[in-house]
Amino acid sequence: MDKPTISGDTIKIPSTLDYLADVDMFVENLLRRYGIDESVIADIAISVSELVNNAVCHGNKSSPDKKVTVRVGREDSSVKISVADEGTGFDPDGIESPIADENLLKKVGRGIFIVKSLMDSIEFKLSDKGSLVIIKKAV
Repeated sequence: MDKPTISGDTIKIPSTLDYLADVDMFVENLLRRYGIDESVIADIAISVSELVNNAVCHGNKSSPDKKVTVRVGREDSSVKISVADEGTGFDPDGIESPIADENLLKKVGRGIFIVKSLMDSIEFKLSDKGSLVIIKKAV
């Protein structure tokens, strides 16, 4: 895969940050079609960008033969988005708090914290075949 592919409510990208803008545009346009408020769209877009960045850099380690898949769905009064990579998984409980004194000046480690702050829920499904992160936001 050398470019993003879109099928309905799903976009798949190669493991490069070159396509973050494509994912952002796809997610925002779909949410607008759902009639979601712009302030909620902004929170979701930031969260998805953080998760895709993590999936590319940490999950897939920017491997050109791996992809990241983002799926957007509407469930009653909420939006559900999943971001999947093909990496070796990670321990979400092992992520250090970015607001701890010893971590304040670190350049990494804020993505999951930001997502938890902006979304109503975050769920991790981890395996040796990749990580799946599911976020939900009431709309």
